Amino acid sequence: MRRNLAARLGVWSAHHRKAAILGWLVFVVLATVIGGAVGTVTASDEEMGVGDSGRAAEILKDAGIDEPAGELVMVGARTADGWRDAAADLSKALDATGEVRGLKAPLPSEDGKDALLRFAIKGPSDEAGDRVQPVLDAVDKARQDGAGRGISVHQFGDASSEKELSDLLADDLKKAEFTAVPLALGILLIAFGAVVAALLPVGLALTACVAAFGLLSLASHQLHLFETTYSVMFLMGLAVGVDYCLFYLRRERDERAAGRDAETALRIAAATSGRAVLVSGLTVMVAMAGMFLSGLLLFKGFAVATILVVCVAMLGSVTVLPALLAGLGDRIDAGRIPFLNRRAKKGVHASGGLAGKVLRPVLARPKFFAVGAAVLLLSLAAPALGMKTEQLGLEKQFGSDAPLSVAYQKITDVFPGGPAPARVVVKADDIGARPVRDALDSLTRKAGDGAELTVHKASGVAEIAVPLPGTGTDAEAKKALRQLRDDTVPAAFEGMDVEAYVGGDLASSEDFGDQLGRGIVPVFAFITAVTFLLMLFCFRSVVIAVTSIALNLLSVGAAYGVMTAVFQHGWGAELIGSEKVGAIENWMPLFVLVVLFGLSMDYHVFVVSRIRESRDRGMDNRAAIREGITRTAGAVTGAAVIMVAVFAVFGTLSMQDMQQMGVGLGVAVLLDATVVRMLLLPSLMTLLGERNWHTPRYLRWLPKIPHEEAEPTARPHAHNSPVPSGR
Repeated sequence: MRRNLAARLGVWSAHHRKAAILGWLVFVVLATVIGGAVGTVTASDEEMGVGDSGRAAEILKDAGIDEPAGELVMVGARTADGWRDAAADLSKALDATGEVRGLKAPLPSEDGKDALLRFAIKGPSDEAGDRVQPVLDAVDKARQDGAGRGISVHQFGDASSEKELSDLLADDLKKAEFTAVPLALGILLIAFGAVVAALLPVGLALTACVAAFGLLSLASHQLHLFETTYSVMFLMGLAVGVDYCLFYLRRERDERAAGRDAETALRIAAATSGRAVLVSGLTVMVAMAGMFLSGLLLFKGFAVATILVVCVAMLGSVTVLPALLAGLGDRIDAGRIPFLNRRAKKGVHASGGLAGKVLRPVLARPKFFAVGAAVLLLSLAAPALGMKTEQLGLEKQFGSDAPLSVAYQKITDVFPGGPAPARVVVKADDIGARPVRDALDSLTRKAGDGAELTVHKASGVAEIAVPLPGTGTDAEAKKALRQLRDDTVPAAFEGMDVEAYVGGDLASSEDFGDQLGRGIVPVFAFITAVTFLLMLFCFRSVVIAVTSIALNLLSVGAAYGVMTAVFQHGWGAELIGSEKVGAIENWMPLFVLVVLFGLSMDYHVFVVSRIRESRDRGMDNRAAIREGITRTAGAVTGAAVIMVAVFAVFGTLSMQDMQQMGVGLGVAVLLDATVVRMLLLPSLMTLLGERNWHTPRYLRWLPKIPHEEAEPTARPHAHNSPVPSGR
């Protein structure tokens, strides 16, 4: 029988292991060095925009107008005008830093107990986060000096929040690395009972992540990235990298425990688990490509990052892993941990004892368990019917107790619309023409107190900063923004040959959400179609393809429901160190949908391929289901525990969107590996019977891909020869 691609790759790597291992190391080193040398290009605010806010940002960029990084500092006192001396001293200290421009006179509050200092950071706005530290130090000193006199000082702005965000992301990524990697290693030690066997998947996953980081830096010069992209890449890379290696390694050890010699066991593992890894990896990558259809730079970056890291992890698993296994031989069990090793040795070939006990009642009463599992998943999904999404502002991202969030809230309460005004951008051939200038002045007056007009005559562009009522992001602010866009601005420039768009933080958030709403349909259609076609091609069964999509949707729905319950309604949020924020980050549902459609293929392809192997050997449908699920139970359980552990680490990070992503993905994988794979999948396949494997006449032209390796001359160990230690 002709070997499949995975088998050919595995056999070649095993026979040329020095070339395979050296080639992998050279690839990782080159990717890392080149990526570090060229650096990473992050997306600018102008590139992030879509809709009218994006066009407003584009006008400013084309005109060479760099929106300064504005900062606000509120100085408060117990009595009216009690802030004056402190504000004067702080103004002098800010000037002395040499990093401040456009410092305005203090703006008193209505009751006179607070004053707002407004200024910008010198230099390009994209460098403001690197230059703001002296300003932060001056404000912090003023805060300490005023504490004993009843003076409060709060700061919020573009530069300070950018620095806080960058520092937080760096700390979170470091925390994730130092927590997730030991967790994965510990789980693998329990699974394999040997240090070398546990280190192998983690080492390959980490080198895959490192290489992908370098490749992503190169890609960022063509497609600029968001700062969160690297966290997403590490999350995906570690999870799938360990899983792919685990599937491969577990099958090789199972075959050795069954009496196969080393070469035969490796070839069977390559032809079966290696093939499942290729199919799974391809499915994940194609599903991730669906994010390009969203029309949003954020998702395009996520797509590139995840495709790169999954591709590298997949290639490493089917090339360098078999080479390492061939080179290590029985030394794969070096560093044995006695108690754990005895347990692993006992369970390698006869894995799935617990799974067998669970399956007995499931296969005996499939209708009961199919309905029960579906009802459970639908119940968990129910809260998602009331899901609200929004672009969570920095004050929600950091948590309500974070100093930056407190400052934002204090400033917004006293000076509504201050931190995040709407910005009307107007472009005209003659911005100084009398009708245009009159319209600008009129619009500024209508915008009320705090509105500021700036005219860039040489560029033919004008800006009006318009404070929004409420918190600047609530329903009142959104209503004011709609009125500004739909009525006020069009009426002001009616009949004039000008371009006028409304931008700003809230406008960007609303436009981003609108684009997400338009983009989710083509993305969903793409990934469902791709999943269907890949599963159809792989298994030649319409039933398997359709049920794959249905099971994925149930997992995704349950994840949505749990995310909504925890983060929107606050049910149990304190247990993970989070809090109720009243909404889900607006890009999260689409991201979770795409990622879970891809990741669920890890288990689905692996399990169904093993069931199909048993079916091809002549077993009936029920026996094949029992055999396939019990044989894969150990690997699926280990892989799921590792994935859930990695995602759980992200659920404990500081950023709200990272917490939501970690909880959503972790819950979905947990449900997918337990309720779906152990209850719903076997009961559903039992009810469907032979229809699972029926190929319609109009699809019989599809090539029949073998799901097992032909083994005419397996060479078992001699009867009196023990299985190599740890096998």
